Amino acid sequence: MSMNDSTVLHTPAGPLSIVAGPDGAVRAAGFTADPATLLPLVHPRLRAPLRQRADLGPVTAAVVSYLDGDLAAIDVVPVEQHTSGEFMAHAWTVLRDVKAGEPVTYTAYAGLAGRPAAVRAAAAACARNAAALFVPCHRVLRTDGTLGGYRWGLDVKKWLLGHERRVTEN
Repeated sequence: MSMNDSTVLHTPAGPLSIVAGPDGAVRAAGFTADPATLLPLVHPRLRAPLRQRADLGPVTAAVVSYLDGDLAAIDVVPVEQHTSGEFMAHAWTVLRDVKAGEPVTYTAYAGLAGRPAAVRAAAAACARNAAALFVPCHRVLRTDGTLGGYRWGLDVKKWLLGHERRVTEN
């Protein structure tokens, strides 16, 4: 039987649970102490029982490097999430190109994804993203510059944006 590996990393923003498939690709990640709460976010075809691990190798190393100031370390971690919509899959790929320290608005994000009028669809892509941090939906803001929503809470979003801003300013 196939298994998904999981771990919980302690970060200044709170516990970060990560679920990875057998090949090491992140299938879900979120700021919770319980990886099992991430399972409903994983596409049904990718769900499998969780096996707790202390370390997920390159994935864990990338998060530690990110926290230590190498913000690009998470960019190379493979992510595997599925959707029925072509736009959403494309939007998640585009979101991985949004640079740390350079947040964009939902309107700009829709434009980057090739559908400038599809602001609601861009917001939905953020809302349905299962791989927080690795697909950095925290880097998308409302048009007026306010934070907007974040599945893991605005305090986490504020911390992530502040960390990225501090590192890029130095």
